[in-house]
Amino acid sequence: MSVEVNGIAHIQMTVNNIEACMPFWEGLCHFLEMKTLVKNETTLYCIGSRTGILIREAPEDKKHVVFDQDTSGLHHFCFRARSNEDIDAIYNFIVREFPEIKFMRGPELGDHFAPGYYSILFEDPDGIRVEFNYVPGKGHFGDKGRLGENGPGPSDRYGEEGIYE
Repeated sequence: MSVEVNGIAHIQMTVNNIEACMPFWEGLCHFLEMKTLVKNETTLYCIGSRTGILIREAPEDKKHVVFDQDTSGLHHFCFRARSNEDIDAIYNFIVREFPEIKFMRGPELGDHFAPGYYSILFEDPDGIRVEFNYVPGKGHFGDKGRLGENGPGPSDRYGEEGIYE
């Protein structure tokens, strides 16, 4: 027997700079139609849109540790959007409301990851990478996908260039 999960219920992050991260995450979560469930000096927890985002301030004795995508642990996480227009709207919101946010890439097609893949990738105020993407149809499970009925199957190569032969 196997089980198909129903997405991710929540993501919890520990941040060093709660003063910068809290307004960013609360603003973004509210834009994503999430509601604030818990908010105090050290914690923010927003829920809705079929998930939850919780940030909490790192203890004082551990704030010297800076997030690094290339060490063991989280590299980035990715929200799934419902359309390319949603990706554009999220991008425009962040650029307008939080111009200090660093984007690795603005809205762009990334067919090298999946057919029709459209995404943005940025760092929150603490340097945690966050992606939003939209993949039309069934993505890799569809007719033009690697795992579709006529697809080439799993790849043994993956990198910044995407999934390739």
